[in-house]
Amino acid sequence: MTPAMSTPTQTIPSYLQADNLGPWGIYLKQVDRVVPYLGHLARWQETLRRPKRALIVDVPIQLDNGTVAHFEGYRVQHNTSRGPGKGGVRFHQDVTLSEVMALSAWMSIKNAAVNVPFGGAKGGIRVDPKTLSLGELERMTRRYTSEIGIIIGPTKDIPAPDVNTNEQIMAWMMDTYSMNEGSTNTGVVTGKPVDLGGSLGRRDATGRGVYTVGVEAANHMGLDISRARVAIQGFGNVGGVAGRLFSEAGARVVAVQDHGGTIYRDAGLDVPALLAHVAAHGSVAGFESAEVLENDQFWDVDCDILIPAALEQQITAANASRIKARLVIEGANGPTTPEADDILADRGILVLPDVIANAGGVTVSYFEWVQDFSSFFWSEDDINARLVRIMKEAFAGIWQVAQDNKVTLRTATFIVACKRILHARELRGLYP
Repeated sequence: MTPAMSTPTQTIPSYLQADNLGPWGIYLKQVDRVVPYLGHLARWQETLRRPKRALIVDVPIQLDNGTVAHFEGYRVQHNTSRGPGKGGVRFHQDVTLSEVMALSAWMSIKNAAVNVPFGGAKGGIRVDPKTLSLGELERMTRRYTSEIGIIIGPTKDIPAPDVNTNEQIMAWMMDTYSMNEGSTNTGVVTGKPVDLGGSLGRRDATGRGVYTVGVEAANHMGLDISRARVAIQGFGNVGGVAGRLFSEAGARVVAVQDHGGTIYRDAGLDVPALLAHVAAHGSVAGFESAEVLENDQFWDVDCDILIPAALEQQITAANASRIKARLVIEGANGPTTPEADDILADRGILVLPDVIANAGGVTVSYFEWVQDFSSFFWSEDDINARLVRIMKEAFAGIWQVAQDNKVTLRTATFIVACKRILHARELRGLYP
């Protein structure tokens, strides 16, 4: 008698479980919410829950004082069904594997949401870059690039700037990869200096995207931007650019918070002066003609639009009930927890999720990648026009899905993106 065949029992690793704390657990909960809308593609849903590849590397460097320090680095490729991996590299003392995995997955969703032909990836080093000299920072960047060089490349995985990384970091990464390959290869990273194949408009692209979809959402809500009060958390390349564009449209930026503190002015802050102050001093701290608030008071500011543009998990169940804004535009990646999402939805506050709101950066990164391959470069006006068109078209499609399914914009974005990812997976099939 032949024994009955049974399905093997598999133990799910803790880092793949939705109840596991951390950014990856938040992402898994977001996936759970979209599964009922996937139709026959739900067969492939585990594709979304498992990174394709995760690399942990040791990054040893010699410090200026002659001692050797070791840093832990990561590069995660979540999904490459629709194209090469694409996502930034961050240098931060709180970087973890859970965070980088989640960020890579959100990049998969983001790229599919705006329909650029990339998959999702992300990288990082657990380090406080402020503790390193310029020479130490360069040596660390180059060693990290060499270590992850086995999985990156212009047709494999294309890094870009993120928290505490910039054009100079990308120049070092491009040079290191090129030297190891034996030929100059500008397309291995985006966000480079323009003189090394970077794109015009890239520096402002994420903030411009935040502004563009924010205006579209406000129009649907009947919110007059020229009369809106705006509060911004984070005032760098994302929050600062978005703040400038909202201010130019007539909105009043009444509160700004960054690592240096929180400032407020009911009549509206002088945004150009504040940007100059931050460029000179590194934070909003010490800016004149503004009231200083305790950091926790930021969540109580009376505003119409709130833009969290700093780090993950800033809006939580503990502060979501205090937010007075009608519209939250997520400039940062993963700033709102699922519990806070539910609270905001119950209160009638519209959340424009990160996976569409801050996709302007990767959209112009795509433009840069295309320009590097063709060695033909576009004007900044052309780039901005293309960016605005793509962002508006993506938002319109997502808004319609939200209305048709009576779901939040986050779930609608995941519906659009996950269907595109899983359809590509289905068409490609499994090898071998």
